[in-house]
Amino acid sequence: MLKPSLVAAPAENPVTLVEAKDFMVVEFTDDDALITSLIAAAASHLDGYSGILGRALINQTWRQDFSCFQSRLRLPLSPFQSISSIQYYDDDNALQTLSSALYSAYEDHLGPYVERVSGASWPSTYDRANAVQVTYLVGYGAANAVPESIKTVIKMIVAELYENRAITIASLMETPIYQSLLSACRLVKV
Repeated sequence: MLKPSLVAAPAENPVTLVEAKDFMVVEFTDDDALITSLIAAAASHLDGYSGILGRALINQTWRQDFSCFQSRLRLPLSPFQSISSIQYYDDDNALQTLSSALYSAYEDHLGPYVERVSGASWPSTYDRANAVQVTYLVGYGAANAVPESIKTVIKMIVAELYENRAITIASLMETPIYQSLLSACRLVKV
């Protein structure tokens, strides 16, 4: 399985500028650009494939490539919303789209995956690293659907970085309060 690729980034951040400023009690606009960049930095530290939570916060589209069809095509990000498409390179190395009638998507304790439906068979594929491409939508939805514990951590990180410009996000995340707030939201892969 290759590293997933972001197809469509989230349309918004989980925390707005107004929410962050209210949390920090900042009433002037001079630092709005700085605070906005701190929100983006904090969100990216938690969000997506490289984020420490291992999950998508705001809805976003990802593509996971596989070298061939397998009994289960595991998708590395949660919370799962839907499959946009499954494409594959056939024996002639031509890109084809798999009929959605041939597969179903599920989610278990390890995250989302795709399986073929009973009685169906996977088509044969060309020998290449990205022979099968699953494009899928993940995320909690819009910003108002992101768990409050995650939004609170983002606001806390923004406040800390705003007040103490020398501190790093990584050092903040080692403190018990951050660990406690995020523990229920972290996706653990076994």
